[in-house]
Amino acid sequence: DALIVGFARRFATYKRADLIFQDAERLKRLLLDPYRPVQIVFSGKAHPADEEAKHVLQRVYNIARDPSTGGRVAFLEDYDLQVARYLVQGVDVWLNNPLRPHEASGTSGQKAAINGVPNFSVLDGWWAEGYNGQNGWAIHAEGEFSDRASQDRADADELYRTLEQEIVPLFYRRDADDVPRGWVHVMKEAIRTSAPVFCTRRMVKEYTERLYVPSVCNAQRT
Repeated sequence: DALIVGFARRFATYKRADLIFQDAERLKRLLLDPYRPVQIVFSGKAHPADEEAKHVLQRVYNIARDPSTGGRVAFLEDYDLQVARYLVQGVDVWLNNPLRPHEASGTSGQKAAINGVPNFSVLDGWWAEGYNGQNGWAIHAEGEFSDRASQDRADADELYRTLEQEIVPLFYRRDADDVPRGWVHVMKEAIRTSAPVFCTRRMVKEYTERLYVPSVCNAQRT
């Protein structure tokens, strides 16, 4: 039994799949904690022409095979819609740590939230709009840096801090019935705040009401 962190999507350099490995020893303390262990499950593919992304994927894959992580890092091969469907339903928290402001949306996080999986993400893409402080966690390092290395270090530090001080303690805080009531509240809030808003039905409805119908009416008047 362990808190399972999921990361599955297209591997692109700005998505920083390997950000969580910035401080290997700090991460291992989280993974190998005998009382509150953490497991990370990765999956994804890189574009065949994106050499840098393929190097990132290879690094994640190699770390998943490293015995020093105690089997707490896994990489699921042959990523496709079926694998993604299981992951967005089956993990405990969904990790997304793109380099701001490059994330256009982040649809995997939307699918996870609808399935009651809280997001843990940089405030970019949909999470900049969807995060309310109660439905997941944000990676918001103090300040923004002009160079990538400094930004990565700051974001990684905030990532570790949030896991250590907020996410892991909440997940393992159980009541007399062994139910993580606080965690369940976050799960419910994730569903409540995402399902009605981040969906195709709402998008089409707004498009129809705000753009299509007014355009048709204007055309008829002319």
